[in-house]
Amino acid sequence: MKTLLLGDVSPTAVNAPLFQEQNIPVLFCDTVKLFQDRDFIFVNLECALTKSENEIPKFGPHLKAPVETARMLKTLGVDCCGLSNNHVFDFGVEGIQDTLKALKDASMDYTGFGSDYEDSRKNYTVVRGDEKICIIAVCEHEYSYALEDRMGSRPYDEYDTMEDIREAKKEHDRVIVIYHGGKEYCQYPSPRLRKLCRAMAKNGADVVLCQHSHCIGVYEQYEDCHILYGQGNFHFVKPNKNRETWYTSLAVEYDTVSHKISFVPLRAGEVGIALAKGEDGDAILKAFAERNHKLESGEWRQEWHDFCQETKEIYIKAIRRACLEDSTEQENGRFSHYLDCEAHTDVWRELFPSYNLTNEKGKEKRQWSF
Repeated sequence: MKTLLLGDVSPTAVNAPLFQEQNIPVLFCDTVKLFQDRDFIFVNLECALTKSENEIPKFGPHLKAPVETARMLKTLGVDCCGLSNNHVFDFGVEGIQDTLKALKDASMDYTGFGSDYEDSRKNYTVVRGDEKICIIAVCEHEYSYALEDRMGSRPYDEYDTMEDIREAKKEHDRVIVIYHGGKEYCQYPSPRLRKLCRAMAKNGADVVLCQHSHCIGVYEQYEDCHILYGQGNFHFVKPNKNRETWYTSLAVEYDTVSHKISFVPLRAGEVGIALAKGEDGDAILKAFAERNHKLESGEWRQEWHDFCQETKEIYIKAIRRACLEDSTEQENGRFSHYLDCEAHTDVWRELFPSYNLTNEKGKEKRQWSF
């Protein structure tokens, strides 16, 4: 089965009218070639498809797009949208109801969302001929994840997700995990993220794609599993975004029979996206290869540490302003959010190691007798 696995899709103010008009040539340019001769195509829908103005309380932007977005994706050839992310519930129940209706009207499948936690754990099965593959889409704990008594996105759980992968592997030829998490703008995984992705591989995943970071990260093959720590955006155009890494991404081509994977570099423009060609494409893949070498050599660990140090003041401010007599609800809320979300907790642990992580480090090993 020839699959195409794509990252975040979120129309913005600069191109939402073009999505309404179904203007594929301007929005997708020569990337339409990628959609040809595919047996299955997946994208992450990083927004609600709604006109609602009823935003939920949260930190960060509230993302929504025209309902016509679903029909455009279907016209391109997309088979399934992942809804396990931190923005699909930005406009609450009304917003997700509008989203699900838009997908249904476009005859578009979705996965990674349910009426409660258990319902959200439903896997998505793709059958083509004699082949049967499974898509498991999970997200970290940010705003939209399902609860035992409330609808939401399918959250990653260190116990249940591993069980879900093992059970899926028993009944499917391939298992593909879409993990919406990791620290935004960091091109390297945290130690926790690398460990859990490798655990997914050991439990039966054939491919693990980490999305959400809005940048191209690093790749490794582990236990015969393809792991990409950061795919970058697919279609999330923000011309004034002051981060070069925002504008580049990788389309993932995966052949479920041969188990071969390849990465196609993309670049965002002012309103649309295009294939990154020539020197530009070569430069993107060269930088990607250099980071992959750092993952293999162990240098990535220092890169992760340096990234955390650069964000240190944000986290110190959150600590300083929480739980005081004059603390606002928002200040306390930011602190609790940083504790709830795995990616933020990764940074906490890197910045503030416990004594157990530093005791006796660097000292000569002692001989013990009992």
